[in-house]
This record gives sequence, C-alpha cells and structure tokens, in this order.
Amino acid sequence: MSQDFARRIAGLEQTIWRDVGHEFNIGSPKQLGEVLFEKLQLPGGKKGKTGAYGTDASILEQVSPLHPVPARVLEWRQLTKLKSTYADALDDNIDSKTGRVHTSFALAATATGRFSSSEPNIQNIPIRTEEGRKIRRAFVAEPGHLLLSADYSQIELRLAAHVADIPELNAAFQQGVDIHALTASEVFGVPLEKMDPQTRRRAKAINFGIIYGISAFGLGNQIGVPQSEAAEYIRAYFERFPAIRAYMERIKTDARRTGYVETIFGRKCFIPGIRDPNPARRAGAERQAINAPLQGSAADIIKRAMGRLPAALERAGLKARMLLQVHDELLFEAPEAEVEATAQLVKDIMEGACAPRCEVSVPLVVETGWARSWDQAH
Repeated sequence: MSQDFARRIAGLEQTIWRDVGHEFNIGSPKQLGEVLFEKLQLPGGKKGKTGAYGTDASILEQVSPLHPVPARVLEWRQLTKLKSTYADALDDNIDSKTGRVHTSFALAATATGRFSSSEPNIQNIPIRTEEGRKIRRAFVAEPGHLLLSADYSQIELRLAAHVADIPELNAAFQQGVDIHALTASEVFGVPLEKMDPQTRRRAKAINFGIIYGISAFGLGNQIGVPQSEAAEYIRAYFERFPAIRAYMERIKTDARRTGYVETIFGRKCFIPGIRDPNPARRAGAERQAINAPLQGSAADIIKRAMGRLPAALERAGLKARMLLQVHDELLFEAPEAEVEATAQLVKDIMEGACAPRCEVSVPLVVETGWARSWDQAH
C-alpha cells in the first residue's frame, strides 16, 4: 500500500509541476500560495500575518473548478497523509510481543468529553475515500474470529431532536421515518414519494451542518450551490423547525452567562472563547456551544455503554473483546460462532445506555455489522 501511494504521489507531483511550468515544494504553503495566486492568477488569495497566502482545504476546494492544480494538490495531500500517518507509521507501531497495533486513548483531552486516540490515531482514518477504506482493510480479526462494528445511528441528530424539543423530528424518529428525506421534503417542498438521492444528500448536509452552526458560505461550498441559495435553505430550515433556532439562541445566551454548557447528564463543557471581543473567535465559540451538549451527550452515552459491556459479555458467557472506540462506534473481536449473539447483546446495552439516569424522547438506534476486516464490517 505504501509503495502504491508513493508511486501515485510521484505521478501527481510530475503532473502538478507540468501544469504549473516548473518544480516547487508542494508541501510548502508559502510556495504553493505563490504558485496559485501569483503565477496562476487564481482569485481569492488572502495573505495571513506571516505574509503567506492561505492554502487550506476549504480555499483549494473553492478554486478547484477554475484550474486542475488545486484538486490535484488536495489529492496529493491526502495520499501523503495516508502514506506517512498510516501506511508507513502503522508498520512501526506493531508491538513485538503481541504482533498487534495498540493505540493510546485520552479520556479527558477534548472539550466535549470524547475520547481521543494517539500513537497511532485510529479515529481519523478517512472512510469516505477508497484510499482511506484500504487502510481499514488492513485491520483484520485473528483466525476463527470476526470484527464486529456497533455504531450509533445519527445520534447527534436524535439528541438535537430531544434537547431542542422539536416535535416534527421527535415524531419522525419515533416512527422510523428517513430523517434526511423528511428534511428535504420540508425545506425543498418535494413530496417524500418523489425524493431523489441528490435532494436527500443536500438535506443531509443541512441537517448535520445546522447542528454544527454551519454558515451559508460553508453549506454552499459543501453542496455546491451559491452562498445566496444556501442562505435561503438555512432560512427555510429555521422557518420549518423554529425550535432549533430557539435552542441555539438559548444555548448561546446561557453559555455567555455561565461560561459553559451541559450534557443531558449535567456534565459541564467549558467554552473559553464565548465572551471573546474578537467576532470571529466568538462566533467559533458559539458554534462550539451549540454542538458541545450534543457531541458531549453522545460521548457520555457511549462511555456508559462501554462501562457496562465487559461485565455483560462475561455474564452471557461470550468471549468477545472490546477493541476500539471511534466516536459513535465500538469495535469488538468475537469468535465466529458467537458473533450474532454478541451483536444482539451489544446492541441492547448500547441502545439502553441512558437508563436509568436519563430518558431521551427519541429511540437510540445501533447498527451492527461483522466481517474479517474493519472496512467490511461496516
């Protein structure tokens, strides 16, 4: 895999240099900025405090339709990251005693309370790309066993419906309605029976974007529409689901007053920049305040499930072991003969993890799958 990435990286470098007309260090933001905004004369170049042009992913995506180089640079970055961080580093991380890769988890390193993983970080392997999925294919169960993945479905959206008390979304989750299709129907005025995949994908981006406090600019970039059109979608969403906007305003006001927000279990997530005089930093803190109770509650729920699972597996006489936690997903290694019984027990424990401390108004749903490799278990 590493050799394959190296070949493709070298090929991309040659193509980029040919398109530009000379060689340069693609990994240098300063040199790349000069190539894009001075040599190629692409619009939108902005210099930061250091005097170098900004070249992060969002800027490159913005100018990608205008020239082939930015898209190739994005692909080059992805492949070099996968090669260095995973294809090369995972080999170095194999433990000589166990023959396995072992990550380190930090239990309290993030503001929302989610676990973070390091040396190696197995939580941010990209899974939306074929290359990222190839890395996950390298994680396999030992002979006679399967990897079992158990994943909370749309947990943050479900928690948004609960904490913001949105009657339409609560009812949809109770009835098992496709929440993205419902949003598309409400926002775009398309009947459910005439829903097409592209309209549903747009609604999905809005659903998840809204709970992260996405801007019209950010949403427009994501779904490929002008900023004005994206702003209209957001306005229509808030008009259709006013309880979401009321929740957002309430959370921001409370956070400004107290300096923190709370999860559904009462755990405090502190938001340091919520009173920052700088508008950009304050806006970032407000987005964090909106999402932290949802992401933080999801973190609390999966930790409660993790605390109960080892004893529950032992009581049931099942030999499965919990291997990994990746945000809303737990990964187990289970004997082939026990995998279905294990999946059912894990599903029951995870779906009931709120009780008895807290009852949510929507059902939590866990999807399970199993296979020889981590990628195929999804």
